[in-house]
Amino acid sequence: MSQTLNAAIAVIGIDIGKNSFHVVGHDERGAIVLRQKWSRGQVEVRFANMPPCLIGMEACVGAHHLSRKLNGLGHDARLMPAKYVRPYSKGQKNDFRDAEAIAEAVQRPTMKFVATKTADQLDLQALHRVRERLVSQRTGIMLSPRMVRVIEGLAGDWRRLDERIEGLSSEIETVARQDAGCERLMSVPGIGPIISSAMVAAIGTGDAFTKGRDFAAWLGLVPKQMSTGDRTILGRISKRGNRYLRVLFVQAAWVVLIKPKIWERYGLKPWIEAAKKRLHHNVLAIALANKLARIAWSVLARGRAFEACKLDEVAIQPA
Repeated sequence: MSQTLNAAIAVIGIDIGKNSFHVVGHDERGAIVLRQKWSRGQVEVRFANMPPCLIGMEACVGAHHLSRKLNGLGHDARLMPAKYVRPYSKGQKNDFRDAEAIAEAVQRPTMKFVATKTADQLDLQALHRVRERLVSQRTGIMLSPRMVRVIEGLAGDWRRLDERIEGLSSEIETVARQDAGCERLMSVPGIGPIISSAMVAAIGTGDAFTKGRDFAAWLGLVPKQMSTGDRTILGRISKRGNRYLRVLFVQAAWVVLIKPKIWERYGLKPWIEAAKKRLHHNVLAIALANKLARIAWSVLARGRAFEACKLDEVAIQPA
């Protein structure tokens, strides 16, 4: 690739494949100046010989690895959810069209990007996914048909799954106790090693979000909006984003709700008692999960432990 062409490239979109990568590059005006297919071994070498530029990719495990490599070479590599890239695709689908759509999407100022995960985050996330699958299998056994011989066999399976889940939970807890971010998150009511480590594995330090409300919306703990004209219509929760983490935060909310004695200690008593008068108990659990998620993001992003006294002061201030 010529030095003149390298200097002209401002933005690159990469469509990642198993053995080949389709690359489309734009200049400052948005014209296509690069349209090539590279092998996996060529990617790092070619980018090492390029001036720093903006690089877009669809988020996946391989993209996180490549993003770390490219950022190390001085490029600005950004990851995007595939569903946000799709509207920029034009005409019939092929790999070059996909790369062109990625190059278009990464330049949008309103695009929502995925934070690049470290190898440790991906390893921790893999542990959580294995644990989630085992818990699902154990739940399926508990809800199986009621035949004595079958249940005797299933009981053995249940015990083996229980042992594997306990082993994974212990490993996750060990990792969480060694991480400063997880330790701070565990100061939030209802949050222990499982939720704290799952959150750190999913969002790192929370830099991808500007405020706690954005994180709660990403988890799907906000009402789905179907507004038009002057009418604001709010439905059920949107259930977007990370389902596993959303379920964990709802479970944390229920743990807090069934322990009224801790409400005062964490400064939640005025808020919960006021909400109980106007909300159904299931809606209250979701509202509290939203609140805990926002508190957790603040603790993680600002680098300090949860301080109940400040929440208590806010709760008693007049509206």
